[in-house]
Amino acid sequence: MNTILAQNRKSCGRQTEISEVFVVEQADVLIIGAGAAGLFCAAQAGQLGLHVLLVDNGKKPGRKILMSGGGRCNFTNMYADHTAYLSHNPHFCKSALARYTQWDFIELVSRHGVAYHEKTLGQLFCDNSAEDIVDLLMKECEQGHVDLRMRSEVFSVERNEQGFLVKLSTGEVQAKSLVIASGGLSMPGLGATPFGYKIAEQFGINLLPTRAGLVPVTLHKPLLEVLQALSGVAVPVSVTAENGTCFKESLLFTHRGLSGPAILQISSYWQPGESITINLLPDLDLDAFLNAERAEHPNQSLKNTLARHLPKRLVESLQMLNKVPDVTLKQLTGPQQQQLAEVLQQWQIQPNGTEGYRTAEVTLGGVDTKALSSKTMESAQVPGLYFIGEVVDVTGWLGGYNFQWAWSSAWACAQALVHR
Repeated sequence: MNTILAQNRKSCGRQTEISEVFVVEQADVLIIGAGAAGLFCAAQAGQLGLHVLLVDNGKKPGRKILMSGGGRCNFTNMYADHTAYLSHNPHFCKSALARYTQWDFIELVSRHGVAYHEKTLGQLFCDNSAEDIVDLLMKECEQGHVDLRMRSEVFSVERNEQGFLVKLSTGEVQAKSLVIASGGLSMPGLGATPFGYKIAEQFGINLLPTRAGLVPVTLHKPLLEVLQALSGVAVPVSVTAENGTCFKESLLFTHRGLSGPAILQISSYWQPGESITINLLPDLDLDAFLNAERAEHPNQSLKNTLARHLPKRLVESLQMLNKVPDVTLKQLTGPQQQQLAEVLQQWQIQPNGTEGYRTAEVTLGGVDTKALSSKTMESAQVPGLYFIGEVVDVTGWLGGYNFQWAWSSAWACAQALVHR
C-alpha cells in the first residue's frame, strides 16, 4: 500500500518547527467487516488488481460463518432465487443473484476441494467443518493480496475529494472507495453492532426499521407452562403466517416457546399481535385415519390412536389444554372429530414475541435498497460508498440463502469497484 507522510508545522520567523508527523495509508478500497460478504468482496476486488484493505473489530475473520449450520456452514442453496428473499423492494436482489449464482459458488467450493453434501431442500453443508469455507475465503484473499487487519476499530469516516478518510485504531486510511459489510444486529455475542446503520445515517441514506429474523418465538405463560414439558420434542409440521406464507418443516418445542426450521422461517413473516397456524399432521387425512381405526379398534383410546402419528407427550399436553378429548374411538362423536381436526391441523397460537437478536440468525430491514444500485450496491447519493450483505434490506430464507446473498452482493460490488 502507498502512504502519504503529513506534517503539522509551526512557523517562527525563518525557522519551521515540525510538531507532528503521521502516516495516512492509501488504498483503492477499504472494506469494513470481515464476515462472509466482506471477505468475498475483498478477495474478488483484490484479484481484479485493486489494493484492498479489509478491517474488522473482532479477533478472527468469519466468526458467524464458523458458528453457522451447527459448525458445518450451510454455504448456499441449490434453489436460491429472488423469490426466497424478503425486502421492501423484492426485485432488488434479482440482478446480483442472477450474475453470481449458487452454481458459481459451488464451483468455487469444488475447486478448493471442499467436500459437501445436500442435507434437505437444497441446503448444502460442508462435510467436515465451517472452517473449510473460512479457509477458502482466506486463500482467495491471499490470492488477491488483500491486507486483512483484525482488532481494528473504526473511529470516524469522512468524505473528501479523494474518496474517504477513515480513522482507525491502527491509523488513518485514505480510500477511493468504501464498502460497508458489517452485517446486522443478530448474534451480538459474535460482535454484531449497528455500525453499518450509523454510517448510512451519517451520509443521509434511508434506513428501514430493523427486527430479528429467523428467530425462535416465545409464548404467553398459560400455554408455555403446559408446553414446556415438551422441551426438546420435534415434530414435522406446516406453519402458516397471517399473510398466507407457509413453510413445511420441523417444529421444536423449547423451554421458552417454539423453534425449529418451520418456526424460524415463519418468524420473518410474523408481526407482533398476529397468530400463526400450525398443522401438526400435514400429510394425514385425519378423518379417514380415525374412521378406519374406529372400525378396527373401537375400544382403543383416542390418545393412543393419535400417538401413532404424534409424540405421546404432545397428545397428553393437548389433553391438558382440553384440545383432545379423553375418550375411546367409539365414544368420539362427529362434532368432536370435526373439532379435533381443527385443533390438530389448524392450531392457532399467538406468540408473545421472539427471542430477539441474541439468537436470531439474521436482521430484517436495514439500508433501504431504493438508495442503492441493484447492479453495483453503490449508494446513489454518495458515489464510492457501497453496502453489501446483511446490512442491506434483503433477507433470505433459512437454508443457505443468506450466504448466497452475501456472495452475490459482494461479487456485484467487486465488479463495480474495479471500474471506479
